[in-house]
Amino acid sequence: MTDDSTGYRSPLGTRYASAAMRENFSDRRRFGIWRELWLALAESERELGLDVSQEQVDELRAHVDVVDLELAARYERELRHDVMAHVHAWGEVCPKARPIIHLGATSCYVADNAELLQMRAGLDLLRRMLVGVIAALRDFAAEWRALPTLGFTHFQPAQATTVGKRACLWLQDFLGDLEELERVRDGLRFRGVKGATGTQASFLELFDGDGAKVRRLDELVTRRMGFERSLTITGQTYPRKVDFRVLQALSGVAQSAHKFAVDLRLLANRRELEEPFEDKQIGSSAMPWKRNPMRSERVCALARFVIELLGNAAHTAANQWLERTLDDSANRRLVVAEAFLATDAILNLVLNVGGGLVVHPEVVRRRLEEELPFLASEHLMMEAVKAGADRQEVHEALRVHAREASAALHRGEPNPLRERIAADGAFAAVHGRLAELLDGSRYVGRAPEQVDEFLRDEVDPALEARAGLRGATGDVRV
Repeated sequence: MTDDSTGYRSPLGTRYASAAMRENFSDRRRFGIWRELWLALAESERELGLDVSQEQVDELRAHVDVVDLELAARYERELRHDVMAHVHAWGEVCPKARPIIHLGATSCYVADNAELLQMRAGLDLLRRMLVGVIAALRDFAAEWRALPTLGFTHFQPAQATTVGKRACLWLQDFLGDLEELERVRDGLRFRGVKGATGTQASFLELFDGDGAKVRRLDELVTRRMGFERSLTITGQTYPRKVDFRVLQALSGVAQSAHKFAVDLRLLANRRELEEPFEDKQIGSSAMPWKRNPMRSERVCALARFVIELLGNAAHTAANQWLERTLDDSANRRLVVAEAFLATDAILNLVLNVGGGLVVHPEVVRRRLEEELPFLASEHLMMEAVKAGADRQEVHEALRVHAREASAALHRGEPNPLRERIAADGAFAAVHGRLAELLDGSRYVGRAPEQVDEFLRDEVDPALEARAGLRGATGDVRV
């Protein structure tokens, strides 16, 4: 057994990303797609009358799953060209078909088309996970639709909301990400059979100037590889703006996940909400009582990585010279795959957290009650005035009580505003109603109804339309 512990390995592969996404961007899958592309090209060229025998096509088909990575690596060390290395390696396995492998094609025929197939498959995997995230947060929002909680603007106490309504903010972001990801996925077009600079000149020569057959060849290969359309115009490569658009969708997912995770980290500090915490999980090596939100922190860490990769894709798209330049190649080997692996890891974590969120209702209520007398002050004033009190007198009393209550809080004391109001004769008209008037549910507006409407009108139809994609679960490997 070879010991690879002395060489660097990406933690996205060893710690974070799912087996399915790792397999999708593996060398074996990539080079396996190359063989499928060469087979599709040979089949289509034979169908259109080129000198490609059925025996050669059958030999390729019989060995399409044979990917000898060691043999190809030996050829690449000699040839310094990855595509030709695999042409030679597969040619050894398919000696009869060897003369027609890659006939008329350029390297980007296999490299670019394979990457489009990998990205499309990667988007399908992410789509399923996003549906799972939305389903989990939908159930959470429905369960806690009406629990009043302290709302924040500028991370300062503001009007009340509900736990379920806050979850709908997360849900709305992820639902938009799903729609954008599907739009990008469905808009992907095959590079197709375009030749060295996109003009199809080599194929036009193979077909003795018959442009209709060249167009038909492009259509046949495109359909054989599972695409409805190919790009009409390319240089040697497909436009690198395609990568940017794909990574833009992934960046959107990362942004939403980061917002969700930061919110949860803030609420965990307040002991209102927690991510799942296992019985034997250790929060800190030095502080045994700690319940660090490590999953949410990891989401934020990986999300920053994905968000920053978008700028890299933008620079690559901007720096494509004329029909192409090769300074995109080494860069894209890193950026595209790692963006997918990291986004996969993010959604895996969000699935795990979203499906196991822990609410501490009594803490939520207590935190709201600490601030509620401040939040309810205008309402108390209006109710007192309606009961016959003098508006200016009540306003001045509230101002003084609020100032003293703030000073008490700054001294670390409990909020005394409720008791001060209850003892002030200016509010005698509403003293008997203070419990009712300081009930948090009076101050959440239409939040519970908004949750119901949002789930009914937007989330549930989206999930029903994608019922076949339900069932994804999150698994934290480390």
